[in-house]
Amino acid sequence: MTATQRRGRKIMMTPEELDEFLATERTCRVATASADGAPHVSPLWFVWDGTSLWLYSITRSKRWADLRRDPRVAVVIDGGHAYDELRGVELSGTVEFVGEAPRTGEPHPELVAVEKLFAQKNFGLDAMPYDGRHAWIRLTPDTLASWDFRKLAAL
Repeated sequence: MTATQRRGRKIMMTPEELDEFLATERTCRVATASADGAPHVSPLWFVWDGTSLWLYSITRSKRWADLRRDPRVAVVIDGGHAYDELRGVELSGTVEFVGEAPRTGEPHPELVAVEKLFAQKNFGLDAMPYDGRHAWIRLTPDTLASWDFRKLAAL
């Protein structure tokens, strides 16, 4: 993964800040390419495992169909209200589909820790609830850029 930024190096997040931010934020915006090449952006809950961003997507969604056809994606997670509070991360790369689709809870070693994190973060549960409509998509980013405008006061 390329984490070096040409612009904005002074306001980029440290690895520890990045992990904390991605552990606490809940919603990302996923950008895919439609069949005709038009962009499609949709919000989605996620979990970060320190290396990859895991997306739990409805398998009958436009996002899912787009990524099945073209697995390239860009994702943004951002927060803050006032200009000097803005911070965020943009990740891009090629996704992988992990586990059965839709997810029914079949044993899958790669998903044990991810599902526990996701269930705790988003539902306050210790185990993942399965609804027969969602499945896992993993983005291990090729590129990552971050910003934290709260650092501007120190410049």
